[in-house]
Amino acid sequence: MAVAFSAYLSNVVPLTQFGTKLASVAMIGVITGVNIYGTRESSDLQNWTTYTKIALILGMSAVLLWLGHGFHGSGNILWPERISGSLISNFGLAMIAALWSYEGWQFASFSAGEAAHPQRDFPRAFFYGTLSLTVIYVIAALSYVAALGPAAAARSDTIAATAMAVILGPTAAKSVAFLVMISTFSAANSIQLTAPRVYYAMAGDGLFFRKMAEVHPRFRTPAFAILTAGIWAAILACLGSFQQLFTYVIFTGWIFYGLAGASIFVYRRRMPGADLPYRVPGYPWTPAIFVLATAALVVNAIFSGPAGAIEGLGVVFAGVPAYLIWRTRVSKQAS
Repeated sequence: MAVAFSAYLSNVVPLTQFGTKLASVAMIGVITGVNIYGTRESSDLQNWTTYTKIALILGMSAVLLWLGHGFHGSGNILWPERISGSLISNFGLAMIAALWSYEGWQFASFSAGEAAHPQRDFPRAFFYGTLSLTVIYVIAALSYVAALGPAAAARSDTIAATAMAVILGPTAAKSVAFLVMISTFSAANSIQLTAPRVYYAMAGDGLFFRKMAEVHPRFRTPAFAILTAGIWAAILACLGSFQQLFTYVIFTGWIFYGLAGASIFVYRRRMPGADLPYRVPGYPWTPAIFVLATAALVVNAIFSGPAGAIEGLGVVFAGVPAYLIWRTRVSKQAS
């Protein structure tokens, strides 16, 4: 997210590579500071930036759809006459980038322990949130094609700014680039608001550094966990490009999403008569479809780009020794 923020910033202000990294770190620092200061302050910031970016995306999309003519004569490109194996494989790879836009739904579950009625509220939040996000992004994608046409839209790395430049001119493009930064800022804040709760919970269970489980005496936030997450994010932003980082995150992330979905079958088998507080609608079909779709995405990514897949898996497996050490300590303490 931080690298994406700097990528759009570079369209407004000319930045060197060092300047881009510095802007990323600065954004991470601001978000980390707000989240340490207070959960309410971070939540309010999240709400306002979310409202702002939704209004701006829909407003921009309305202008592009109204004034754009990119759909004319593009039927053959949008709907190929013949569907081949390579087309399906390329579609799967493109889904990695598309799923980045939807990434974040899982972070909401990290705060379920702090909710009053998680069994009732979280399924509703996931359903309506995903539905709303899908509608907004489909409208935005259609507006980009309407402004640029499918071929030019596929070539653009900063598609919102490019579309507005074609329709309203360079000045509007720079304004949109700034507005898209609000969106990435909001997304990064949502991650920092929720993800450190995982470190906090792991430390509370004895599976991570005990310091992570401490709550700040004044701000009442897991300050050290938040600070650690911010430092690690800054390091990654300085070491990798946006393309590298989001490929690693989506590829490795969906492996674990698939495993989490498959675990439902394990728990149902182990506890057949248990009174579960929440049951998956449409079981077993809904989790089965999810797991199969996730497996297809991951396998396609491995065969299409094995080098990147190995690098992403290497980052994950680097944490296995640390997990085994803490797990052994917990087992010894329990015995």
